Amino acid sequence: MNTEPLKAVLNLLHLAEKLKSELRHSWLSSGRQESVAEHTWRSALMIMLLQPYLRKSINLERTLKLMLIHDLVEAEAGDIPVFETGDRKAQKAAKEKAAIENIRSMLGGGAGQELYDLFFEFEHAETDEAKFAQAIDKIEAQIQHNESDLSTWLHSEKLRVFFHLDRYAKHDPALIQFFELVKDEAYEKLAAGGEDVEKLRTEAEAGKRV
Repeated sequence: MNTEPLKAVLNLLHLAEKLKSELRHSWLSSGRQESVAEHTWRSALMIMLLQPYLRKSINLERTLKLMLIHDLVEAEAGDIPVFETGDRKAQKAAKEKAAIENIRSMLGGGAGQELYDLFFEFEHAETDEAKFAQAIDKIEAQIQHNESDLSTWLHSEKLRVFFHLDRYAKHDPALIQFFELVKDEAYEKLAAGGEDVEKLRTEAEAGKRV
């Protein structure tokens, strides 16, 4: 038996191990920073739990694959927060493209091409599965913020609560309802932390119009 394909899988798993120590701009309720692997795991769990409530039938297996693969590039490219703009955002895209091309080459054959295609399917978010996976990616991050100490939130993250999630949920009624529950948690956390929620809402709305 030719063991080279299995060796390629093993090598990819060694690369993926880096996600266990690659940290995100999110803190856990325990006070330490979250790893990429932890974010991906709970996102996959959310997909499994929320899929039955979707209005439209989706391919659960493919959605889970999309979720598991989309952050794999961060084993090489590192995690760059979503709120980065300009050159940093362009650098992020370039690094991730180089990383997925390397992963495709590392795994080789049809398996490598599948991972490559899944990565860009998630990025382009044109299929129902990719839209769902991308929505879950965003909402899991907000749930994690809700669970972290308010002192870890940037001011921009307090503003994003009011508008950032909406566009990812709009394609499904159940997701809209779920997003609203998570946003309500965020508002309650902000208020409990002494923030003027309506003032933040006004600032967020003004920023949207700029």
